[in-house]
Formats: sequence, structure tokens, C-alpha cells
Amino acid sequence: MSSRPPAPPSVDPDALLARARVTFDIEAAAVLGLKERLGPSFPAAVQKILDVRGRVVVMGMGKSGHVGRKIAATLASTGTPAMFVHPAEASHGDLGMIKAVDLVLAISNSGEVEELTTILPVVKRQGVPLIAITGRSDSTLARHADIVLDSGVEKEACPLNLAPTASTTAQMAMGDALAVALLDARGFGTEDFARSHPGGALGRKLLTHVSDVMRSGDEVPRVAPGASLSEIMREMSAKGLGATAVVGPDGRAIGIFTDGDLRRQVETGADLRALTAADVMHAGPRTLRADALAAEAADLMEQHRITSVLVVDAAGLLIGALSINDLMRAKVI
Repeated sequence: MSSRPPAPPSVDPDALLARARVTFDIEAAAVLGLKERLGPSFPAAVQKILDVRGRVVVMGMGKSGHVGRKIAATLASTGTPAMFVHPAEASHGDLGMIKAVDLVLAISNSGEVEELTTILPVVKRQGVPLIAITGRSDSTLARHADIVLDSGVEKEACPLNLAPTASTTAQMAMGDALAVALLDARGFGTEDFARSHPGGALGRKLLTHVSDVMRSGDEVPRVAPGASLSEIMREMSAKGLGATAVVGPDGRAIGIFTDGDLRRQVETGADLRALTAADVMHAGPRTLRADALAAEAADLMEQHRITSVLVVDAAGLLIGALSINDLMRAKVI
């Protein structure tokens, strides 16, 4: 007998594109249907969640469970403490994770999933508020719920009208609508978002300060105003910044000299041996405070087309230096 797998079916590209477009149409209609049917139950659900002192416990089986995990993650990342509990596991001990101060957000298109309906009476006896996202307002889940959010759809995108497709899209959209409404009601801003996403690009931009990435102490290249050009070059080479601060006797940064400045001096044909730091420096250098955001340093460098910036304290004393490479290593830019 041959063990070769059957040949893949031949496909009609036009038919595939048509099926995809029909899917988009059906799922778009499902979401727009939610918009048309949205009523008083939605703000009531938002207020109920705002009133909760504990967490939103999201539950769902099968595809609704996958949607529920995403909704729980979205809520948690936008200021509403939330977690997902699997209904089947809840019947075998995980129900103890749900406290009276929590709220259950249960998701089921039919509202008759046995693993979910079995635990609903227990949840209600605990006095835990229950919000249902379901496609059937007459279901067991809806009857137990304090608030019902209608996620019903006319049909699934599946040509057999069996595989959860439009219905899960509707559930996801309803969950996103809840999360966004809650975000807005809490006054959740970009800095709050950054704190819950410290590893993301936005988190790095909004949470990383100059003090976190700057060079300090002996790592900061500095010379006196009377330093010769050879002394300047030795300091720049030793510290590897591509620039050096020129610092007065009182410790204030009075100027900066860069690799680019050296090239320009060479091009002029000047007698480099006779020059001092005071002769070649840029007076009044661009500076930042250590408590500024690193993203501000990136903006300053871009605006003035420079690659290094000095860091000073409130009295103007030099305390650090920062290059564009430092910002790149910190993934701020």
C-alpha cells in the first residue's frame, strides 16, 4: 500500500478571494449589528465594573475562552484588573480564585455551555456580580446574569454556519468596547499605559529618563578651557563619546567639542598645535536635566542635528553626557 498523502485540492483564486470578501462582509455586519443594538445595559456594565473592588474574572469555553483570554489581557493592560479562569478548571478547584469582591464576565454565544452553567449558581451564591456576553437573551447564562450584553449575530461566516467566526468577532468587539469605555472612564492615559507595558516601545519612551542611560562620573569626557587639542583628542578617545565637554573652574559646562568640529578645523588649515579648547569649542552647549525623559534627548538631538548632549544639574554643573548610540542601545530610538 502507498503511504503517500493525498494530493492537495486544486484551488480557484477568484473563488478564494470571493469567500474572503464574504467573510469580511459578514463579520463587519456582525459588529455593526452590535452598534445598532447597544443600549442601557452597556453603561450599566461599565459602571458595575468600575464599582468592583476586586478583579474582573473572565470565563468562557472553547473559542469563547480564547476570546475571553484576550479580553482579560486587554482589560488588565488598560487599567482594569482582570484574569481569565477556565470554567472546567473552576469546577475542580479554581472556583476558589473568585472572591466576593470580584466580578465575573462570562462569554458564551449559546449561553448553554455545560461547564459554564454548572458553576453559575455557585458564583451567584457567593454574591459575585455576573455580566454575560451572549448571543441568546433567553439562555441559562442570561437568566443568571445581572447584566446581559447582546453579542448575537445573524449567521456565522463559516459557509456551514457552524464554526464560531462572526460570533467570536462580535464577542471580541464587545470586549474591546468595554475596555475602551473603562479606560476612558478611569482617565487612563499614555503614562498609565506605559507603566503596564514597560517592555514596549511606548513604555521605554515614557518611562526611561536621561539618568537611566547617561554616562556619569569618570565616563564623562571633560577638559578645561585651556586644554590643548592633543589633550582634547586623548580625552575623547579614552571616553569614546565622540565629543567632550569643556568645563570651567566652577564645574559648569561652558562648551562642547565634537569629532565633526575637529574635521572642520583640519579643513580650514589652522595651526592645530596653537589652539585650545576655548578656541574651538561651541559655547553655550545644548544641555538636559537628568530627570528629563530620554525621548526628550532624542528629540533635542534630532531638532538640532547633533549626536551628543550634556547633562547638568539645577546649578548648571556637568553631571553626565549622552550620545545617540546610548539612546539606541536603550531602544529609546
